[in-house]
Amino acid sequence: MDSAEYERKIAARFAAFDQDGNGYIDREDFSAAARAVLAEFGTTARSEMGQAVFAGAEAFWQGMAGIADVDGDQRVTREEFVTGAAKRLRDNPHRFAEIARPFLHAVLAVAGGDGAGTAPEAAARVLRVLGTPAELAGAVAAGLDTDGDGLIAEDEVLAAFAAYCGVEAPDAL
Repeated sequence: MDSAEYERKIAARFAAFDQDGNGYIDREDFSAAARAVLAEFGTTARSEMGQAVFAGAEAFWQGMAGIADVDGDQRVTREEFVTGAAKRLRDNPHRFAEIARPFLHAVLAVAGGDGAGTAPEAAARVLRVLGTPAELAGAVAAGLDTDGDGLIAEDEVLAAFAAYCGVEAPDAL
C-alpha cells in the first residue's frame, strides 16, 4: 500500500469515529453513536438494553482514550489517532476489537440479535446510522455473515472490525 492509500484509510477510520465531524474524537462521539442506534431501533436509553449500549460506548471511549489521548485532554485529535490509535490498531487489531466488544455486543442485541446472531438487514441499519453510506451498508452487512448462515454473529463482527481497523502502514512511513 502506498502512502496516499494509507492516509485515505486512516482518514476514513478517523471520520468513522468522529461522529460530529468537529475534528476530534471524544466521549460525545461515542454517546452520539449510542443515541443514534437506540433511536433507529426505538429503544429507550433508560431500558436495560439502552443502558448496555451507553455502558458499551463509554467502555469503548475509555479504551480509545487510553491508547490515543496522549495529552490527556479527553479528546483524540487526528494526529493522536494516527500516531497512537492507528499504530496500536495495526500492531494488535484484535485487542482493539476487544475494546469495542461491549459496545458491539449491546448494539447487536438492540438490533435484534438473539444470541445466535443478527440479521444482515438490521446490521445494515446500524451501519447507516453510524455513518456508512446507504448504498454500501447492505453489501457491507451481508459481507459480515462470513459463515453464510444468514445471521451475523458477534465474533464475525469483531473479526470484521479488527480487519477494518488493522490498516498496514506503507514501508515508506
